[in-house]
Amino acid sequence: MPSKLHTYETEVVWTGDRGEGTSTYRAYGREHEVTAPGVTAPPPIPGSSDPAFRGDPARWNPEQLLLASISQCHMLWYLHFCSVNGVVVTGYTDRARGTMQESAGGGRFTEAVLNPRVEVASAGTAEKAAALHADAHRACFIANSVNFPVRHEPVVTVRGTA
Repeated sequence: MPSKLHTYETEVVWTGDRGEGTSTYRAYGREHEVTAPGVTAPPPIPGSSDPAFRGDPARWNPEQLLLASISQCHMLWYLHFCSVNGVVVTGYTDRARGTMQESAGGGRFTEAVLNPRVEVASAGTAEKAAALHADAHRACFIANSVNFPVRHEPVVTVRGTA
């Protein structure tokens, strides 16, 4: 059987800004929303298999949930590192992409790419904000648990510009 590539997309949006961003460790909430193109069902999380494997496209599949877990873990560590390093984040969205290669008898993810779009309160912290993604990547429990590369391609903007 020839190999087939499957691509998954998720979006994680941080909703925990309580008006102070990540000004302190206790100032922000960890709340966020996870969505994927076509998945419209509300909680509880309804699951199915990938439509390529006879699943319901309106329900979450395991591959999307794995990708969302990587994205969520990275975001939570990132917000932590920003809060303890004086970087005030006021917005965060990640549109992650993962690729799975199907082969005879199974398949495996070959990579995940995180695309965090971060808004910070001060231009003076933008460089530090970009650098802290490396710390979040090293600390992420989920990224450290998978056997495929997890890359991140962050973009940092300053609130009130762009």
